[in-house]
Amino acid sequence: MGLKLYNSLTRKKEEFKPLKKGKVGIYVCGPTVYGHAHLGHAKSYVSFDILVRYLRYLGNDVTYVQNITDVGHLTDDADQGEDKIAKAAKKEKVHPMALAEIYTRSYFEDMDALNCVRPDISPRASGHIVEQIELVKELLEKGCAYEANGSVYFDISKFEDYGKLSGRNIEEMQAGARVEVSPDKKHPADFALWKKAEPNHIMQWPSPWGMGFPGWHLECSVMSTKYLGQPFDIHGGGLDNKFPHHECEIAQAEAATGKQFVKYWVHNNMVTVDGQKMSKSLNNFITLKQAFSPDEPKHDRLSRKYDPLAIRQLILNSQYRSPLDFSDEALHAAQSGCEKLTNAVIAVRKQIKNAPKGQIDKNIESRLKELKEKFETAMNDDLNTAIALSVMFDLVNLAGDLLAKSTTGETLTAINNMFTALGGDVLGIIKERYTEQGGADTETLDKLVKVLIEQRNAARKKKDFAAADALRKQLEEAGVVLEDAAGETVWRFK
Repeated sequence: MGLKLYNSLTRKKEEFKPLKKGKVGIYVCGPTVYGHAHLGHAKSYVSFDILVRYLRYLGNDVTYVQNITDVGHLTDDADQGEDKIAKAAKKEKVHPMALAEIYTRSYFEDMDALNCVRPDISPRASGHIVEQIELVKELLEKGCAYEANGSVYFDISKFEDYGKLSGRNIEEMQAGARVEVSPDKKHPADFALWKKAEPNHIMQWPSPWGMGFPGWHLECSVMSTKYLGQPFDIHGGGLDNKFPHHECEIAQAEAATGKQFVKYWVHNNMVTVDGQKMSKSLNNFITLKQAFSPDEPKHDRLSRKYDPLAIRQLILNSQYRSPLDFSDEALHAAQSGCEKLTNAVIAVRKQIKNAPKGQIDKNIESRLKELKEKFETAMNDDLNTAIALSVMFDLVNLAGDLLAKSTTGETLTAINNMFTALGGDVLGIIKERYTEQGGADTETLDKLVKVLIEQRNAARKKKDFAAADALRKQLEEAGVVLEDAAGETVWRFK
C-alpha cells in the first residue's frame, strides 16, 4: 500500500501520486512574525515536518517551501483592522521590519529546537511585491477583480468554484459576513488583493493603484507558484486557514491561469486549552520559549521546563488531523517517554562497541521486519504517528531484552539502524547530538555536571548570584541546560 493522505479538497483519503514521479513540491503557510511561536505553531509545523520527512524516506525528491508573512496580515484575518506586524511594532517601539527580523529568528530557533527540518525555500511576502502586483494586474485584465478607491478586490461572482474547499456557498458567506463591510466591495465576501495605505502606514509600496500593500491571501498564491509552478502537489496549513485564506488562494491562482492550483490540500487540527483553540488572539497561548528555554520565565500552566523533543513527542502522540488538548500532565508523560527512548538508544550504541562479533540473530531480524512493516503501514495511513510512535517503544522493549543478555554487535547494529531510520530520520525524536553526548559516558558526565550544580548551589547560598549565573551560562554554552524545579536542580542536553 502506498501513502494515503486525507485531501481536504475531495474530503477523502487518496493515494498520494506526485505530479512528477519521484519529485514532490509542498508549500506550507508559514508564521506571521509578530510574536514568539507557541504550542499551536508547534503542532502545525511538526505535523508538516513529518510529512516532508516521510516523503523523503519513501525516496522522493522534495522541495519544501514555507513562507514568512511580514506584511499584509490584518488583525481580523481578512480585510479590516491594522497590520498585525505594524500593530506589534508600534507597541514594542521598533520598525516593523526590525520586529519581523526579531521574530523570524526566534521562530527558526524554536523550530530547530523541535528538530524540524528547515524549508528549502523561505520566501518573504515583502520580497515578492513585484510578482504580487503583476498577479493583480492579470486578474484585473481578466475581469475577475475591480479597483475601488485605491484598493483592488477579487470579485467572487466571477469564479464559480469559490467555496469548493471549505464547502461554503455564497448565501452562507452573505449571512456570515461581518457587520462592518467595506462600502467599496460589490459583495461582502469579495476580498482584497491590494489595499490602499493610509499616509501614516509604514509598510507600503507604489503600485498602479497608488501607495498600498498586498492582501494576505495574495502573498501565498504568488510565492507558492513562483517556486513550485502550477499546479503543484501539496499545500498544507492549519484547519483555521481553510476559510477564507486557502479558499481565496485557490480563487486567485485558478482565475488567473485557468489551471488547477493544488492537487492535495492537507490541514492539521488545532491545539486546544480547556477545549478552546490556543491562539494569540484569545491570549491563552504558551510560547515554546516558555515551555523549554531556560532564559524565559516558566508559564503558570507548566510545572517545569521541558525538553523540546518531549513537546514533539506529545504532538506525535495524536494523528495530525486530531485536536490536541494541552495539559501539563500530558507533557510530563511525553517527557518520560522521550527520556526512555533516548536512554535506550544510548545504551544500544554503547553496547555495540563491546558486543561479540557474529551473525545477526534471525529471530530478531524477523521481528525487526515486522516492526518496520507496522511502522510503514501506520505512516501510509494518513501519517498515523501515534501507532508509528508505539513501534518505537516496541523497539525499546526489544532492545532492553537483548541488552540483558549476550548479543552480537551485528544484531545491536540492526536495532540501532532502525532507531536511526524510523525514530531519527522519519519521526525526528532521536537527535544525534543527544545520543552522541550521552553515549560517550553518561555516568561520568552526570557526575561532572552534578559537581558543577553543587558549586552553583553553594554560590547561591552565599548570595553570590553572579558566580551562580556564570556557572549556569558556561554549562549552557557547553550544551547542558539546568532546570530548578521542586527543590532540586536537574539537567538535560540543550
